[in-house]
Amino acid sequence: MSIYDIAVTTISGETQTLSAYKGKALLIVNVASACGLTPHYKGLQALYEQYQDQGLVVLGFPCNQFAGQEPGTNEEIQAFCELNYQVTFPLFDKIDVKGEHAHPLYTYLLSHTPEPYATGDIEWNFVKFLVDANGNVIKQYSARTEPADISADIEAVLA
Repeated sequence: MSIYDIAVTTISGETQTLSAYKGKALLIVNVASACGLTPHYKGLQALYEQYQDQGLVVLGFPCNQFAGQEPGTNEEIQAFCELNYQVTFPLFDKIDVKGEHAHPLYTYLLSHTPEPYATGDIEWNFVKFLVDANGNVIKQYSARTEPADISADIEAVLA
């Protein structure tokens, strides 16, 4: 199985597989609207705007597993992101990213992150995974890693 076989649900409720992004570099992030790290949306949007023409897509997966910091409905989450951070990158249905109900995407990401970047855990909102255009997980970044600090790695996978 590859990352492209994994089914996801868009924030508007449509089911698709990640094959829709085949040939693109991906930055996959578990997001939340009421977190101290929520301003990362601004940096994620900036990365998307800077690199989308070169083949990067940022994918945001809302998650309410960390201190209940994403309590809203999909509609509320989408409105919040558009209004407060002008988010235009794809957002998806709220999911679990750890534990027995973890979405298969996050199970895949955790099990395919290479050493020394694998942590085996999602410690909080805004953990980031960089995936190259061939579907290989390149690196996992901690929740506190500022989006701008990933630029060099993004440029390397887009080169």
